[in-house]
Amino acid sequence: MTAIRGAAAITGAASGIGRALAIELAQRGCDLALADRDEAGLKTLAAEIGRQRKISVHRVDVSEPADIAQFAREAIAAHPALGILVNNAGVALMGTFEEIDQAQMDWLFDINFWGVVHGTRAFLPHLKTRAEAHIVNVSSIFGIIAPPGQSAYAAAKFAVRGFSESVRHELAVAGSPVKLSVVHPGGVATSIARSSRTGVGVTDNARRAQMIDRFETAARTTPKDAALRIIKGIERNEPRILIGNDARFMDILQRFRPGTYWAPLQRKLERMAKGK
Repeated sequence: MTAIRGAAAITGAASGIGRALAIELAQRGCDLALADRDEAGLKTLAAEIGRQRKISVHRVDVSEPADIAQFAREAIAAHPALGILVNNAGVALMGTFEEIDQAQMDWLFDINFWGVVHGTRAFLPHLKTRAEAHIVNVSSIFGIIAPPGQSAYAAAKFAVRGFSESVRHELAVAGSPVKLSVVHPGGVATSIARSSRTGVGVTDNARRAQMIDRFETAARTTPKDAALRIIKGIERNEPRILIGNDARFMDILQRFRPGTYWAPLQRKLERMAKGK
């Protein structure tokens, strides 16, 4: 069991799951180092949490390794008891592989994958000095299944999964006090779809609108419920945290049909879109 105490560092904290997680951790006695590009959002969140916890806010672009390194230094200096790291920041990119260019794929990987790697590397030396500590790397259900139109996003989230599982095994073999969980949310009601970028080759705005509508129809888990599930996973030292009935269903489906899960899943999604 990992106790929720001391302090936690969270990237992508200004909105969505990161914001909800900050609120829930604060209510459980955690001080917070909150990171995001959205400084105004961070300040609003800090004001909402109030003065009952020590909070530091940090403008961080996780695609910049220097920003992450500085965040780690400042967060640890402000919160010497920091024992939880949540690599949560992420972006989305809509379009088939042929509709996105290499620069767009690099942009997504710099945030969704390399941001996790650099965050883990920057904080791990400190976390290893704690009696117990926990790293939470947020992947996606698209780190378990890979639908069409998500080649960049799925590739990055699969990479987060593989990286996290290997590092977790390394820590265990070394007898490290640091535990690591990888999180696979299904549809969570955040703004990630509406704020996503579109491939340079996508010219059909109606298709983008349809993809957003489908996501929001399927996104039935609230950020608060996602945060509560992550906290439970931390407390139980769960290596893999699935969030939502949809994620659990898709995880089971790909186990039974690892090479052919998409056809039945597509039919299910189409029925959901029609309200059936």
